[in-house]
Amino acid sequence: MTLAIQTEHLRKEYKGRAVVQSLDLEVGEGEVFGFLGPNGAGKSTTVKMLLGLVRPTSGSIKVLGGSPDDPAVRARLGFLPEQFRFQTWMTAEEFLKFHGQLAGLKAEELRTRIPAVLKRVGLGGRGTEALGGYSKGMLQRAGLAGAILARPRLVFLDEPTSALDPVGRVEVREIIQELRGEGVAVFLNSHLLSEVEQVSDRVAFVKAGVVVRAGTMAELLGGALPVLVKVDRLSPELAAALGRLGQLEHQTEQQVSVVVSGEEAIPAIAQAVFASGAQLYALTPQRHDLEDLFLELVGQNGDTGQKAQLGHLKTEKVA
Repeated sequence: MTLAIQTEHLRKEYKGRAVVQSLDLEVGEGEVFGFLGPNGAGKSTTVKMLLGLVRPTSGSIKVLGGSPDDPAVRARLGFLPEQFRFQTWMTAEEFLKFHGQLAGLKAEELRTRIPAVLKRVGLGGRGTEALGGYSKGMLQRAGLAGAILARPRLVFLDEPTSALDPVGRVEVREIIQELRGEGVAVFLNSHLLSEVEQVSDRVAFVKAGVVVRAGTMAELLGGALPVLVKVDRLSPELAAALGRLGQLEHQTEQQVSVVVSGEEAIPAIAQAVFASGAQLYALTPQRHDLEDLFLELVGQNGDTGQKAQLGHLKTEKVA
């Protein structure tokens, strides 16, 4: 796998305190990589080092095969910060022209590229309006347009859907998937864990500046699968049949959880219920999601701020 990002033993200290310590990351070209952790975990500092905005205390970084300090490497990077501050007196077209010129795009290319990216992010026909009149969601779309304007090979997106409505979130997911299809690597930092789960190829969980778990969605969320079976009556014969398919847990007179190796066992569970003559009321796989894993890996201390953040995550997921 050709790597868009590679770090080894990356460390950053502020006044003798390690914010990022011994961080090892690998992100492949054309890969969507989710970077998750609570507030204060070192995520923003890591992104700043990868962009060449902050120098590491020790360790090594390679971005697109070179140094983030190299102007030729930086020219192939796109970035949407969480706390964006745009020139609100400019129109969207002027804003993109300004940043396109900074990226080295020629005037002729900008004339065709700017309307194309505005349309792509859902701002088609709004380019002559001043940014000062944009809503927060529209500003976020404009920032995304700026991040992809110069056709980067690696894009950093920090909370790209936080100000968007559900339709906007779907559109951003589609853009991320299109970027992946074009071979662009996307480094995604978001508190909306369901969004990350839907688009990411791999995810890393970071806590106190250290990666505590990383892997593909299948590696992180795979494994044993509890399946809740609810029937009119759980006879001894049906319980025995289900026990041959998996481990039985939380058994009552009308329901039981059958822990199986994977989804391929679900049809056999249904067949066993029907063969027993029982009435099937529910057959519900109960696979863990990224939120469950987040809470397991980084949500086990008593920090008040972190608990508040986790509550915020759960609220956003329900919404």
